[in-house]
Amino acid sequence: MRWNWQQPDWPNFTWDESRLVKAEERFLLGGGQFLGTVKHLAAEDRDQIVVEAMSNEAVTTSEIEGELLNRESVQSSIRRQLGLTADHRRVQPAEQGISEMMVDLFRHHAKALDERTLFAWHKMVMKGRTDLEDIGRYRTHSEPMQVVSGAVYEPTIHFEAPPSGRVSKEMRRFLTWFNETAAKGKSPLPVLTRAGIAHLYFETIHPIEDGNGRIGRSIAEKVLAQGLGQPSLTALAATMLAHRKEYYDALESANKANEITRWLAWFAGIALEAQERTLANVEFVLDKAKLLDRLRNELNARQLAVLLRMLREGPEGFKGGLSAGNFTRISKASAATATRDLADLVERGALTRTGEKKHTRYHLPIPLRLTPRITIDEGGNIVTTQRRKQ
Repeated sequence: MRWNWQQPDWPNFTWDESRLVKAEERFLLGGGQFLGTVKHLAAEDRDQIVVEAMSNEAVTTSEIEGELLNRESVQSSIRRQLGLTADHRRVQPAEQGISEMMVDLFRHHAKALDERTLFAWHKMVMKGRTDLEDIGRYRTHSEPMQVVSGAVYEPTIHFEAPPSGRVSKEMRRFLTWFNETAAKGKSPLPVLTRAGIAHLYFETIHPIEDGNGRIGRSIAEKVLAQGLGQPSLTALAATMLAHRKEYYDALESANKANEITRWLAWFAGIALEAQERTLANVEFVLDKAKLLDRLRNELNARQLAVLLRMLREGPEGFKGGLSAGNFTRISKASAATATRDLADLVERGALTRTGEKKHTRYHLPIPLRLTPRITIDEGGNIVTTQRRKQ
């Protein structure tokens, strides 16, 4: 098999521009809507939305790679770096590193991309790692850089990247392309098109020993932010995580040819869905702040701990609703105390109740916001499929 980088037209990607026109227009419109909403918020609410968005992306981009981070620790690290009030919890190296990269991306989204930035990001993402030879530089190992699955004795090779000896040359060409296709560059491209190509192009080269996915998604986020003129906080990684198998399948398919219309259409749908997810997150953060302000000083420590645990689940809610057993496990309260606390929470409007007896469940009094599935069809039309609560 010949991979895309082995073909004579590499890296001259081609695509059907007409299939992306409507998606490009909608993304810019949605970006304006988001920025307009955030602009009129109080400073404290804006800060909270920024921290929530950045920490969600940090946690989900790591989860795509199978690394589970502590969300509260990530948030604490981000708040400290932004100069906001934060607790004094100890943050592990992996959580600190991904937080540093997210903050750097947020602060410097408008800057050109260069090797110095990429190497700095790699050092951040690999913080605490001692098992790698090449940190903060391109890979140098002589073994093939492959994406594989299956048993060691019979692996399935999903992709093989260019050999290490070609990486520096390929990355110089990539960085030139990246900066020249910016809005003010020599060959500007529409934002979703540029973001989709940038992510695929970087992942094809796979220039570093580990962390290519996390840095590649940050590069796509950088493009989206540059296209909107300020940090977009688009929930790109969270949306890719929700469609992880599709994401890997789409990348694998795109790595086999340099005509990439199908990849760009898939990516555009994901970006639009991510934008919807971002708007849902903004609305949820505002509703959460109002709820906590209303209940401030009215709840006991057990009730507050459970409520905060439910709120951490985000705009799609606590899966299946909260049971009395859940309350007992989270609060460490007795069954009798849990019953009294739950009744009080319902009376105060902090929770709503459904069902009876063993089927009784408790829910947040915040509208459930399920992000619709968005795809781009063969004619370039935006197809929205509403999801149902499970």
